[in-house]
Amino acid sequence: MCGIAGFHGKNGAEKVRAMCDSMIHRGPDDSGFAESAGMALGQRRLSINDISGGRQPLCDPSGKLLLVCNGEIYNYPELRAKYEASGYAFKTRSDSEIVLPLYLEYGEKCVEKLRGMFGFALWDSERRRLLLARDHMGQKPVFYATGADGSFAFASEPKALLATGIVPREIDMEALWHYMSLRYIPDDRSLFKGVVKLPAAHYAVWEEGRGVRVERYWSLATFEPKRRGSAEELTDELEALLLETVRLHLLSDVPVATFLSGGIDSSLVTAMTAKITGKPFNTFSIGVKDQDLSELPWAEVVARQYGLNWIHEIAEPDVIGTIPEMIHHMDEPADPFGVGVYLVSRLAAKHGKVVLSGDGGDENFAGYDRFAGQKLARLYGLVPGFLRRGLLAPAIGLVPESFGYKSLAGKLRWLNDVGGHARSDGEAYARSMSVLRFTQEEKERLFTDRAKALVGNSDSVGKILALFEDGAASEHLDKMLYTDLMTRMPDQLLAISDRMSMAHSIEIRPPLIDVKVTEFAASLPCGLKLKGRDRGLKWLLRQVAARYMPRELIDRKKQGFGFPIARWLRGDLKDFQKRLFRQSRFVELGLFRQEAIDRLVAEHVGGKADHNFRLWMLINLEIWHRQCIEGKSAGEMKDFIASLR
Repeated sequence: MCGIAGFHGKNGAEKVRAMCDSMIHRGPDDSGFAESAGMALGQRRLSINDISGGRQPLCDPSGKLLLVCNGEIYNYPELRAKYEASGYAFKTRSDSEIVLPLYLEYGEKCVEKLRGMFGFALWDSERRRLLLARDHMGQKPVFYATGADGSFAFASEPKALLATGIVPREIDMEALWHYMSLRYIPDDRSLFKGVVKLPAAHYAVWEEGRGVRVERYWSLATFEPKRRGSAEELTDELEALLLETVRLHLLSDVPVATFLSGGIDSSLVTAMTAKITGKPFNTFSIGVKDQDLSELPWAEVVARQYGLNWIHEIAEPDVIGTIPEMIHHMDEPADPFGVGVYLVSRLAAKHGKVVLSGDGGDENFAGYDRFAGQKLARLYGLVPGFLRRGLLAPAIGLVPESFGYKSLAGKLRWLNDVGGHARSDGEAYARSMSVLRFTQEEKERLFTDRAKALVGNSDSVGKILALFEDGAASEHLDKMLYTDLMTRMPDQLLAISDRMSMAHSIEIRPPLIDVKVTEFAASLPCGLKLKGRDRGLKWLLRQVAARYMPRELIDRKKQGFGFPIARWLRGDLKDFQKRLFRQSRFVELGLFRQEAIDRLVAEHVGGKADHNFRLWMLINLEIWHRQCIEGKSAGEMKDFIASLR
């Protein structure tokens, strides 16, 4: 695990060192640098496998190939055995080194042979060609940029590219437009103009004078035909696959721990780890004082059942005060989901380096109630429009907002917005991605005419629809799962997991989003993934989990972890946000309308509507701009925030 960087151009070695210095949190244990045929490569290392001998960059026996790799290759033992038998001379015991003989045999297609999480760069000095690659699901990041002078740079984080000056610190307006609706930045964009994100399951080939060629090497194509067998037989198959996957994810020369939220996914991963290892290990949990948002009691049940070293704490975070540090590591506005990952990673960092998580269970096996909610939205959409507009919508508007987690008023307004405005299943699902953030209508009110002219005709709904309707899946549930896995999973959830854990030099390994597990889940009949709300969510995964933990944990209503941000924005943070928005950078730049922001604040504080998701995004954007565009430090921003409170 590490941060990787490279630069081809003037003063490359000097710039790579500066890039690596900006990512020391990704690899505090060691650093390595090399230069060949005009390409400078660097790495910050978090030592996990082959602690004493796995320093990078790695080279092949001929010395013509140089490799820096961030991540873990889980199938390297079997691949290594194959190449050792054929006489290849490995120099280390590092899992990353397996990429070199694979490249010699398969060229750029070597990525198709890997099972794991990775972002790597391989410089072929003889051909003067650079291969960049990102894993199937997008667990590890790769960004790159091309300078006006023809220079080229890549890194694990945008901040490293910005440190070289290869591109100016400017907002990518199309990326901002999509972020406001989707909560993430899709495709190959970042919030920085000129900083390109290599998409998941893609590789890029750069050659001097020829630019960059990007290719997709894997697609999720196992939705059809559906796997056959009884529910019991498929439960057995899934259990066997998960045990094998967890076992592979335990490959490490340092102790491996788990995150244990108290939900089904992390509890199952923890329980399987206990079964495989047969001995106590550390497992980490955090909770909040608000019992409606805390799952600590359920985490304790699992920890005690398996005799684990349960390390936990009640989080009393200064969420607003934590934003600058989170933005520093995200290079993007912070997300409420990221607060939990940030805090539990900070706790884990006191005890080790590697942690298994439950990420991916909801996306692969249909664990979100919005998947079931789409059925209700479809039915609601069948109600004649005059009844929806004249009777139901006004009645829903009268339901008082409690500003709590998944409030009744929030659910009803979601139903009315999604079911009442969409013309198709795909459009309903796409709209559901933005209804709590900024829909097209909300963006029209927020963005100025000048800003909209800079954006052009970019369609955020279309980004979702294109995947929903691309033919990879035929059933409605599978289309939703596929779209989530191809967009929200790599561009939001896994990005947050990577940055918030690496902020504390922690490697997160999520077995439930392993490519083999994802392909298996896609092949399952939809009726075995979703059988209704609550207990019917991710039904088959629950059957596996029931073999490892008490039924009351399995059958309880999905809870989730969070903070009462909606209430804070009406209370302790009410005056803070008003003062911040009075000096909005986005208003000063002529991008956002002051009156649109003021309306959201007034309606939220006045109890008319819950705008906490929208206000959180706007608060974060203000802080992000000052840090990432204007160049202020996280410390300076903490002082700025304190001055407004």
